[in-house]
Amino acid sequence: LGWELCDVRGNMLAYHGGLLPGMASQLFLVPDINLGIVVLSNTASESGFSPVEQIALTILDSYLGLDDNQWIDKLFEVVQGESNKTDSITTATWKTVASMKNEPLTSQNYIGIYEDNWFGKVDVFMQDEQLWMKAHRSPKLNGPMLLYSPDTFAIKWEYQDMNADAFATFTVDAQGKAQRIQLKGISPEMDFSFDYQDLDLKRVD
Repeated sequence: LGWELCDVRGNMLAYHGGLLPGMASQLFLVPDINLGIVVLSNTASESGFSPVEQIALTILDSYLGLDDNQWIDKLFEVVQGESNKTDSITTATWKTVASMKNEPLTSQNYIGIYEDNWFGKVDVFMQDEQLWMKAHRSPKLNGPMLLYSPDTFAIKWEYQDMNADAFATFTVDAQGKAQRIQLKGISPEMDFSFDYQDLDLKRVD
């Protein structure tokens, strides 16, 4: 809903990009030289990497007579490094979950309806002898809750088009009954649009 502005060799550049599962876009406008560059792609990685910006930068550099900055090669190096980091974190997470499989769990303490003023309600319930979470307003966000540490679960959403699996940490009362849930993305590459940190899910009587 806005433009990012910067200077390129004395010319104003206005740009904006977009990303959704399976698509990416980048628009560059340089009004001083009547130049517009639009790059559209029907592919984007689940972590949010796409070469559309680097393609647009390469085209822009050629119009401005700049040297080849190897934008694609630089992106490839970044993606490789981030992917290796993410793989190690997510692998360690699910390894911890596997090690907690036989730990005792009082599931009844967590079952209930929780609500955030903005996001609405989520259900925590039992399904096939497994603790489960489902969001009312975002029905694709539903999946099993697997014990990660005391009062913290790793949620493996059925929705896997983007990397959005999350930790759910419960705040419990003196009797051990959960009263609040806070969510946090498992992967450091999770797309910014999953604003888990803004949610404050409180138990509804």
